[in-house]
Amino acid sequence: MTMQFCPQCSTPLGMAPVHGRDRESCPACDYVAFHKPAPVVLAVIEHAEHLVLIRRKLDPLSGYWAPPGGYVELGESLEDAVVREAREESGLEVAVDGLIGVYSQADVRAVILAYRAHSLAGEPVAGDDAGEICLVAPGQLPMQRPPEGGAAIDHWFFKVIQEVTAPWKWGRRTGARTMMGR
Repeated sequence: MTMQFCPQCSTPLGMAPVHGRDRESCPACDYVAFHKPAPVVLAVIEHAEHLVLIRRKLDPLSGYWAPPGGYVELGESLEDAVVREAREESGLEVAVDGLIGVYSQADVRAVILAYRAHSLAGEPVAGDDAGEICLVAPGQLPMQRPPEGGAAIDHWFFKVIQEVTAPWKWGRRTGARTMMGR
C-alpha cells in the first residue's frame, strides 16, 4: 500500500533511497513512510479433546476453516489478544499454553503468532467474524483446497493454517496431545 501525500505537510511523496532501500519519502520535510507488518494471533484451541475451528466470514480466506484469530490491539499483550479473539470468535474462555510459531512473508503486511490454548469455560458458538464453528476430532480435519488465484496473503495464510493444525491430522489421540504440548 502506497501513500500519495505526506501526512505531515501534504506534499506529494516520491521514492528515494533511505537506509539502503527505496522508500516513500517527502522531499519537503524529509518524512519517510516505513510500512510495518501488523501482528496477528491465532488460537489453536483444544476443547473436550477436539480442535476448535471457525469458518471465516472475512478475507483473507473467507469461507475457509481456520483457528480463531485476529489483530493484536494497542494496550494488550499477545496472550491477551489470543484470549480475546478466542472469546469473540468461539465463545470460549481459554488459557494460553504456549507459542507454536511465528510466521511472516515478505510480501504480506502481517506477522502471525500462533499459540496453543485449551478451553476453561464456555460453550463453542460462532461469534464475531465466524460464520460457523466446528469441533474436530484428531484425524478428522476438514479437507480444504488451496486457494486458486487470489492475493499472496491468501496462499500464505492457507499454508500457516495447514501447519498449525497439522498435529490434528493424525488419528492417534496420543500423537495429537504430544504435538499440541499438553
